[in-house]
Amino acid sequence: MIKPISLVVTLGMALSACQPAIPDSGRGAGFDSFQTQQAQRDAALATNSQALPAPSAVNATPLAALDDGSAASTAAQTARILDATRPGGLGNDALTNSGIEPINASPANAAPPVLNTEGISQENNFDAVSGERSIEGDAARIAANRAQYRVVQPEALPDRAEAGPNIVSYALQNNHPVGTAVYSRRGFNKARKYERACAEYTHPDQAQLAFLSAGGPERDRAGMDPDGDGYACTWDPSPYRRAIQG
Repeated sequence: MIKPISLVVTLGMALSACQPAIPDSGRGAGFDSFQTQQAQRDAALATNSQALPAPSAVNATPLAALDDGSAASTAAQTARILDATRPGGLGNDALTNSGIEPINASPANAAPPVLNTEGISQENNFDAVSGERSIEGDAARIAANRAQYRVVQPEALPDRAEAGPNIVSYALQNNHPVGTAVYSRRGFNKARKYERACAEYTHPDQAQLAFLSAGGPERDRAGMDPDGDGYACTWDPSPYRRAIQG
């Protein structure tokens, strides 16, 4: 048992000794290691400060020569900035400004004329208003406005009896609960007539109004009140009664 184990260990050591070293994939392909870059940077900084690039794009002209503080100088600098920041001088002519000649906002230009020195409204300026209106004219306008007034006198409310049945009055006049047989009902197919008649109305109030207008609660030719309680379809007078009691 010892000899096979020793043979396996010996073979493993031999293979590990023959295994080649893993090459650095970054070398020779344009990449340097971090240590190499750090060493190059430290060497450049330790030598002198001339390793950094010189600022060659800075304009060495004194500021006084560019701007003497005058309005013309300010306007010239503004124009140069617009030309440099807008491609092709965009907005500097009528062709690139929707056909409208741009306004020159230079401080050297004259101030625009003032159209109204009194502000938006002259109502608070007595001198300005007195030249346009007079006390007599204002009195005439007030009198003309008063002549157009029309006072509407109150009128009596119309009689609801002429407009048809009132389900609110009907609910308060009858105090028996839903399902109590008060009126006799005869006929065949009561359930079928009830479903067909009530399906024509979208609200129970509409069904009750139609039921009372057609002779109810004594008569029920459409079959809307098969149990004879005087309430058509699913109409319930309880909400109206509770409103009066509350």
